[in-house]
Amino acid sequence: MSLTNEHIKNRLAEKFGDVLTNFEEAFGMMSFHAPKELNLKVMQFLYDEEDLQFRFLSDLTAVHYPNQKGAELAVVYHLHNFVDNVRLRFKVFTDITTPQVYTATSLFSSANWMERETYDFFGVDFVGHPNLVRILNVDEMDYFPMRKEFPLEDQTRVDKDDEMFGRGGNVGI
Repeated sequence: MSLTNEHIKNRLAEKFGDVLTNFEEAFGMMSFHAPKELNLKVMQFLYDEEDLQFRFLSDLTAVHYPNQKGAELAVVYHLHNFVDNVRLRFKVFTDITTPQVYTATSLFSSANWMERETYDFFGVDFVGHPNLVRILNVDEMDYFPMRKEFPLEDQTRVDKDDEMFGRGGNVGI
């Protein structure tokens, strides 16, 4: 039997009921949302079940959604089943003021560095991580640079000519 997204979704529904939401399929990859308290249980289930075998964490990162009050940060997991060559993605959301999510290092050793990078750039506190310290930025940094908390440009600059950047003026003449 070839592993299908429909089979994966049915198995997840059997195990977790309706707590997993937002199932969708884009470009053949299934995605869904899970409560942050269940991130490890979902991963462990996908790992352990013989008919699923998602035993490789190919990526782990975060996304900042500043307009989603109470769920501003999403931790995104990409899992891969090598046997059937199937990938899936799921997200867990957390409040930016208490960004605690359980670490996946006990299940995937590759999560170690990915979680450190995600902490470094987004500020997600991976509870239980063996060494959650900055990995790419300086230790003295008191902010998380990938959060959308700062404007992309300094709106007070007077030393640039907007016409040179295709904004305003007689563009295209």
